[in-house]
Amino acid sequence: MNILRRLTAPALALALPVALALVWHLATVGRPYSLIPPPAEVWTEMRDLAVGGINDDAFSGTLWTHLAASLARVFGGFALAAAAALPLGLLIGRVPLMRALLDPTFQILRPVPVTAWLPLAMILFGLGPRSAYFLVFLGAFYPILVNTIFGVRSVEPRLFEAAAMLGCTGTAQFARVVLPAALPSIFTGLRLGLGFAWVVIVVGEMTGVQTGLGAIIMEARQLSRTEIVICGMVVIGVAGFVSDRIVMEIGRRLLAWSPAHG
Repeated sequence: MNILRRLTAPALALALPVALALVWHLATVGRPYSLIPPPAEVWTEMRDLAVGGINDDAFSGTLWTHLAASLARVFGGFALAAAAALPLGLLIGRVPLMRALLDPTFQILRPVPVTAWLPLAMILFGLGPRSAYFLVFLGAFYPILVNTIFGVRSVEPRLFEAAAMLGCTGTAQFARVVLPAALPSIFTGLRLGLGFAWVVIVVGEMTGVQTGLGAIIMEARQLSRTEIVICGMVVIGVAGFVSDRIVMEIGRRLLAWSPAHG
């Protein structure tokens, strides 16, 4: 039964992508002047991007260089966002003075889309990777912050009372009560933040960088190389999926005590 269940889950997960690929193939095959290439052409281009030796153009064999650059920006910006959002979320969620001081400003800035920050980022940080890091940071910051605040404010008051009866009072409650109780919500915020970091990487790499999946997508768009655009989209999707699974696994291990994450 367990073996059957293990085989069924991947089959169900692959059912929709296979169906979409089939529809895509039927809609595009045999149309040489179509702007959307069939899946077979995209797969050929993917192999050329990864190992070269097929088209022998400027894009051949460059996939891993672009992927490594984007990974560095995504995880760098995400790490900066987590380092800033987690302590701020704990303070805003737990300390009324900090909530009154900071929360209104963050709530005003939160709806501003990352694309609106693009011109200002290039003015503040110039063309290049620093602007990309800043935009990825913005994309990841607010999901982590909001979920951390929600997790802290959702802690049951009875937990504080029980901790006080056991001698845990004052700032010690942050580490022994607030943080463990808020961890499920915090990990949800980390997952969302990392997902948004991948969402905004293409915007972040519109800041004049020469390498990165966003950069190759924008360059291919200008050259009407739609197959490369689709390849870049697929790689971003797969990289984002793998990143999410890594965070999920870390959360599952750290939250094994939680009924919702065990």
